[in-house]
Amino acid sequence: MEWVTRRRIRVNRAATAWLIRRFIDPHATFRFVEPDEVAAVQRETGAIGFDAPGARYPHKDDRGRCSFEALVQEHRPDDPALRELARIVHSADFKEGVAACPEAAGLLAISHGFPLVARDDLDTVERASLLYDALYAFLQQPRL
Repeated sequence: MEWVTRRRIRVNRAATAWLIRRFIDPHATFRFVEPDEVAAVQRETGAIGFDAPGARYPHKDDRGRCSFEALVQEHRPDDPALRELARIVHSADFKEGVAACPEAAGLLAISHGFPLVARDDLDTVERASLLYDALYAFLQQPRL
């Protein structure tokens, strides 16, 4: 399946791409376009849009969820580690949540650094995968 989102990905878009490849569609392909092109690409090609105006999974839906949260709730609602990761992603993506979630500040900083070291958005997805795999593994561990 093809997915489409805004270019210059950071927090939610990188996390959502990881989630899609890891848990929803391991063979997913991604298209990165200007924000105002996402809805048209979605309509014309059948790609699933996320984190953009007019996308099937918008930046913030009518329930206040980012696309990562919406996809977790739709596809993996019984996974507590993913639900916790969704809370962290939401807090980092909607900056007002950073103060309430210490992990969000680190995720925000790292996510803003990815474009500084990656060749392009697809390279960011590849590089971010290790981060999200590690964070997900950590969140699966029992904590005191």
